[in-house]
Amino acid sequence: MISIATLGPDGSDGCQAARKYAPDATLRFYNRIQDIINAFINEETDLALIPIYNTREGEIKEYFRLMEQLEEGYWIDNIVLPIHLSLGALRQKDGKRSVKIIVGRSSVFRQCEEYIAENYPGATLMMVQNIDIALADIQTRNLVDHAVIESEELLRNYGLDILAREVVPHNRTRFAILGSNLASQTGYDATAIITRPLKDRVGVLVDILGEFTRRGINILDLRSENDIKTQKLQIYIEAEGHIGDELLSRALESIEKNIIQEEGSLKLLGSFPRVDMRVKKIKTFGFIGTGEMSSWFADRLENEGYRTLMTGRSTTLRPEEMIPQVDVVIICVPISVTTDTIRQYGGLLRDGQALILLAGESENTLKTAMDVTRQGVEIMLVHNLWGPQAVTMKDKNASVVRTPRSGSFCGEFEAFLYKHGADIFQDTPDKHDLLMGVGQKLPTIISVAMATVLRQHGINCKDIGSHSTLTSLYGILAMARVHNQNPRTYAEIMVTSGDGRKIVRSFAENLRQIIDLAEGGKIAELCDLMDQNRTYLTPAFLDARMKQARAVDEVLTRAGMKGEV
Repeated sequence: MISIATLGPDGSDGCQAARKYAPDATLRFYNRIQDIINAFINEETDLALIPIYNTREGEIKEYFRLMEQLEEGYWIDNIVLPIHLSLGALRQKDGKRSVKIIVGRSSVFRQCEEYIAENYPGATLMMVQNIDIALADIQTRNLVDHAVIESEELLRNYGLDILAREVVPHNRTRFAILGSNLASQTGYDATAIITRPLKDRVGVLVDILGEFTRRGINILDLRSENDIKTQKLQIYIEAEGHIGDELLSRALESIEKNIIQEEGSLKLLGSFPRVDMRVKKIKTFGFIGTGEMSSWFADRLENEGYRTLMTGRSTTLRPEEMIPQVDVVIICVPISVTTDTIRQYGGLLRDGQALILLAGESENTLKTAMDVTRQGVEIMLVHNLWGPQAVTMKDKNASVVRTPRSGSFCGEFEAFLYKHGADIFQDTPDKHDLLMGVGQKLPTIISVAMATVLRQHGINCKDIGSHSTLTSLYGILAMARVHNQNPRTYAEIMVTSGDGRKIVRSFAENLRQIIDLAEGGKIAELCDLMDQNRTYLTPAFLDARMKQARAVDEVLTRAGMKGEV
């Protein structure tokens, strides 16, 4: 049977957390976190359980300094416990109540500041370290003018009447479990590290965080404090992922070797199943469509702790079987069959579920979804402007089209996109399709037409670069990119309906007009046309895009790149 060191006494929050973690364990109670750590280090217990964060109190700073003492052992797990604090006092014979002194631990007083100020502003607060001794003293001396704030179980153990229950709502504490061996990977993990005291260096924190950011690793907690002895900076970081994950281990290796540049400058506190102090409403996502993009999103949702189910033509599980099992249904199929898929399965969703459409066409898609689903089904469209080759969502564009029926499930999915760094743009259905006409439909059609011209006229691809300016290379690069990937993807983009068609038709008309002006030698008219366009294109837009163009130019003119074009 395992033994656990925790904060006492019997019935305390630490006691309840330890029993929740291991109901049959032998518990050993201590009054200070330092004593718990020492008991674990000295192998007096198998495990240690210490409070590290409270939703009302914030970080419990004492553990920050104590965790670095762990030369042997790791942070291996967490318990999040709702903290139900009650106010109790001895029963008075005359039935009158006159609370003059309130007794409690320092952490409890910090959690209850608002309640005490509002209900007992004149009471004297008596802060104690050993609540067990304080309660026994109140009972022995019959101190009827003393009240105690603690768990109801502990107050009743000492014969106190409960004056008020749940004096602090929405109160939860996170406890860390310390063990001898590193926890194994679960797929939904976090890793905590702390630096040794660091030498002064400008920008060290920014550089450290940059190693996580460029790999798409999310930081869950970040704190810094000066070491008591040396007054040098120490940084604590809790990041998503297990120390066994390649991305995370490479980030930590680079921080130690390239940023801090001191061997042994990082101390691994542990890896453990990730804990989320926020309340998630969604438990399960179900995908209709098993393509690469569906798998891409499913992997990242599972890494956030969600369960995912995949259905499609090749799966044993059918969509009609999956839908009753999930909170959110995501349809991610080729654009040309999206509306048919919605018609086939949308009516199976029940009130209280959500339908999220990962689609590149909005107007007809959303109209169909609104028509065939029940009024109690949430609906939202998300157009992710990246493909399954992307490593992360960071700095990638995502167009989100909400509807009057978009609710908390849709908001949680949008928060998932935001957390992973996507640049989110809120669109209406017609605005989305119009802008996609400019951003995707038209450039794709131009790229295909350009390649067709090369083929029809027998132009050698090797000759293009030798007769191109940097400006004309942009179109050639786009043409090559389109033809280097799955043609079905771009064919689907070209056949989208909605307001995007207006853009293509308008372009075709303007192209014919410009060809006529050019072939007619109308230089003045062409200059006038470009001046009108330049007036419409704002200086801020032109300046920003020129900066981007110059950055691309620098890459294209580097040694070795010219010959590759």
